[in-house]
Amino acid sequence: MTETSTYPYTLEILSPRTEGATYQWAIRKGGKLVQRSDRSLTSEAKAKENGLAQIEKLLSGFGER
Repeated sequence: MTETSTYPYTLEILSPRTEGATYQWAIRKGGKLVQRSDRSLTSEAKAKENGLAQIEKLLSGFGER
């Protein structure tokens, strides 16, 4: 698991549990889960890129629920 912090959110990249599986990401705020990826991503770089894009939406107010 790799973490990238973007205050007030933290992006966690979840590594595949088995060989050939895909990456996922999770966004946390104050340790609580805010959002999890809804699609499987083929590489850690793609998961990080996708997760950071979602954090940008949250920071701009477009990803708020």
